[in-house]
Amino acid sequence: MSGLDLARPQPDGRIVALAGNPNVGKSTLFNALTGLRQHTGNWSGKTVELAQGVCRRRARPYLLVDLPGTYSLSARSAEEEIARDFLASGQADAAVVVCDATRLERTLIFALQVLEQAERVVVCVNLMDEARRRGARPDLVALGRLLGVPVVGVSAGRGEGLDRLLDAVEDVMRRPPRERETRTAAERAALAERYAALTVRRERRERSAGRRADRLLTSRATGVPVMLALLGGILWLTVAGANVPSQWLFDGFGRLGGALTAALARLGASETARAVLIDGVWRVLSWVVSVMLPPIAIFFPLFTILEDLGYLPRVAFVLDRAFCRAGACGKQALTMAMGLGCNACGVTGCRIIDSPRERIVAILTNPLVPCNGRFPMLFSLVPLFFLGGGGGFWRTLGAAGMMLGVLTLGVGMTLAVSRLLTATVLRGAPSSFTLELPPYRRPRWGQVAVRSVLDRTLFVLGRAAVVAAPAGLLIWLCANVSVGGVTLLARITGFLDPVGRALGMDGVILMAFLLGWPANEIVVPVMLMGYLSLGTLIEPTDTAALHALLIQHGWTRATAVCTILFSLFHWPCSTTCLTVARETRSVKWTLLAILLPAAVGACLCAAVAAVGRML
Repeated sequence: MSGLDLARPQPDGRIVALAGNPNVGKSTLFNALTGLRQHTGNWSGKTVELAQGVCRRRARPYLLVDLPGTYSLSARSAEEEIARDFLASGQADAAVVVCDATRLERTLIFALQVLEQAERVVVCVNLMDEARRRGARPDLVALGRLLGVPVVGVSAGRGEGLDRLLDAVEDVMRRPPRERETRTAAERAALAERYAALTVRRERRERSAGRRADRLLTSRATGVPVMLALLGGILWLTVAGANVPSQWLFDGFGRLGGALTAALARLGASETARAVLIDGVWRVLSWVVSVMLPPIAIFFPLFTILEDLGYLPRVAFVLDRAFCRAGACGKQALTMAMGLGCNACGVTGCRIIDSPRERIVAILTNPLVPCNGRFPMLFSLVPLFFLGGGGGFWRTLGAAGMMLGVLTLGVGMTLAVSRLLTATVLRGAPSSFTLELPPYRRPRWGQVAVRSVLDRTLFVLGRAAVVAAPAGLLIWLCANVSVGGVTLLARITGFLDPVGRALGMDGVILMAFLLGWPANEIVVPVMLMGYLSLGTLIEPTDTAALHALLIQHGWTRATAVCTILFSLFHWPCSTTCLTVARETRSVKWTLLAILLPAAVGACLCAAVAAVGRML
């Protein structure tokens, strides 16, 4: 039977569904009630993950199921279908529908729909503290009489009212099931408006600071410049802040590698075994962690703060017109932004797009924006060949500005390829969707830390480390195993050199991109290993030495431009490819996701190389 595989925590335990619109604080309430005692599960046949967690009240366990945030239960998307089916399945003993105290009329419409699906319901009015700051005082007792179910006010971010909510859930369990009614959509909207008018008292007019901010952040004149400025600021902080901790990690892993080598020698390991484990697996793994951890540890918290403030839906609003003209969905702007941290996360985030056709478009084009794994090469080559020597604030600022230009090119190519797909293999009219701009909120620093560090940084880092270790073994074998007196690495390089030259690069660069498929972070060290004909990865001593080495091997500014373009547009990493396969469940779309960005990069590089040869 389709559904969720739920196990009641104890014979007297309760299963409670949490339902609500997006941006009402439902996940915050779920986290406040369950803490870290959570896991996820999929509805049978669907890829939408549902969080499950256990909390206790007076020794009774409650299994909470966090349903997807939706605006209705009309089953127009996988999320709506799952929420509707779960509420109607009888698996839950009760449902808690979360409303927003600052937008009670809007969120009551969904609450009225839930009342038609579930027999035992508690309405949880969240963000009561924010409503008070805005001068709104909902009369929850009166609202409960009108709805005919318990209504409890909470401030989930502060942990206020949680015990009262669980008491209300227990109380509604002891009541006989209420009779359900069917209302038309128009009747629900009218009732929600009437109930809000009767129960919400406003002590003063809402402050207009949020409206003034929206005029700045979402207008046609200033929305895009502000968005670019914020992104540029995040990139500058990432560039400026990542260098020193990266060097610390390099040094620490180097000392630890020396200690591991000595320990293996004492254990009697052969020289070949020590070389494979230390110069191969350990060196690549330590390089990936050292290069990858500092930038994402800076980028993800800053990105999460913007998300927590409520800015990311404004980004989708600003870019909605551009994506609609490309025949795609405005929500693709959000998944594209997620791809800046990790393309695999961006591909997973495409689940928020309801239309299957537009979801495929978003998945196929997500690798066209560079993930943080491609940042090290971009951060190295951009200032090295286009900003001259020296350092300091202005050079860092210039690097951030050029990086912003590179990212803007990625966004432009995303729109262009989306338009190409929707005009050919994925033809269709853009679908409509509801994009609600949530109120601006102060970041909840504890949740920012948990989501950015645990859910994103360590998750992405762990996934990269898993593929980096076997990649280290493969790279070591290619660099140290010889056939006819020539290493496999040299033979691969020689075979690829004509293709690399045609694309404005060389065989070493192309080989580095191929061997960097498990993790983009290792492209630069593999490239240096190929140029120096070494059997292990090395770290460049400084930027001047790196620049001299590349010039010695025939690099020009045209070579740098082609390498930057190919770093921006080439096949996605192995983790992203596996994620695309899992999300689409299609060999065809997975192959297209690999070939599409590679074709874009190859065409651009070939064009730049041809122009360079003419000049």
